[in-house]
Amino acid sequence: MMKRTLAISLLGLHGVAVIAAPAPVTDVTRSNSEQRITELEKKFSTRTDAQHRQQEQLDVMQSEVNELRGSIEVQNYQLEKILERQRELYLEIDKRIESVKTQTSTMPVDAVNTLVTTVEVPLSENENEAYDKAVNLILKDRLYEQAIPEFQTFLQNFPNSSYVPNAHYWLGQLLFNKQDWAIAGEQFQTLIVNYPDSSKRADATLKLGITEMERSNAARAKQLWEQVVAEFPNSSSAKLAEKRLKGL
Repeated sequence: MMKRTLAISLLGLHGVAVIAAPAPVTDVTRSNSEQRITELEKKFSTRTDAQHRQQEQLDVMQSEVNELRGSIEVQNYQLEKILERQRELYLEIDKRIESVKTQTSTMPVDAVNTLVTTVEVPLSENENEAYDKAVNLILKDRLYEQAIPEFQTFLQNFPNSSYVPNAHYWLGQLLFNKQDWAIAGEQFQTLIVNYPDSSKRADATLKLGITEMERSNAARAKQLWEQVVAEFPNSSSAKLAEKRLKGL
């Protein structure tokens, strides 16, 4: 009987131990789960912050790429204009040489000397010299501010010169670079209206559109850019106009 009682007592104690054991297991499991959730939240937060930083870096890089593309486009455009000016100078030189050859081939020596003295010297010292001086201030010396009054003086002194369309263009370009939109637009407008056959007309129309846009005349700018695309479809000015139209 005593043995039975002892066995029951031991069994009771063992039962208590068995029943009491699960409690700490449950506490440990809950603690581990909470800790794991906390760690996952930290990892998620860290990953989110990293993604935000990466996106910011990508945005900065994209902005820099766009800026570089714009700079390259401007440089290419300026280079194209310089090369165009050089071609014009070469053609003008060729024309003058051919003109002199034609005039002198059928004239006596005395008459040729008289022609050189009375015609070529005044042109060289006045109209041509004045125009070349103004252009060289841009292309060679890069003295843009000084070039403005030179072109203004040239237009006043030689209103009938064959260089007048180009002078209006260069003056408009110089004022355009200074963001003097109104007066720059006037120069481009004068070239477009009075000299429709000028080689500068396409670019002048493009630039006039930009001046109008800068002055909040979007409808007028759109009209001018569409005109460039329609009238000069294969020109570099048309390509730039198309980009402007896409950005509206």
